[in-house]
Amino acid sequence: MKSPILIVTVLALAGCDDPGFRGVPEVRTATAAEVGACRLISHISMTPAVYGPVLAEQGVRYARNKVMESARADGANTVVFEQVEPGADVYVVRAQAYSC
Repeated sequence: MKSPILIVTVLALAGCDDPGFRGVPEVRTATAAEVGACRLISHISMTPAVYGPVLAEQGVRYARNKVMESARADGANTVVFEQVEPGADVYVVRAQAYSC
């Protein structure tokens, strides 16, 4: 029988390589005004996996990073995220991916 601590450690280390957790440094975020001379590559959306007062921020951060990973896979280097009203719950993260 494996130790629960060992299992948790292995799972935590496996998550370190997930772009959803570590980010995607090859792709930058920009505003719509900054991508006027860029080429639109794709529209991307993702639903955060967790909600609520405790985990919502982490869920949105993870979803944004996964959108950036998808943009990179599509050949983009810049992402413009849809504006969200401050304090509003986010049920879908939407973005446009550009090559600049």
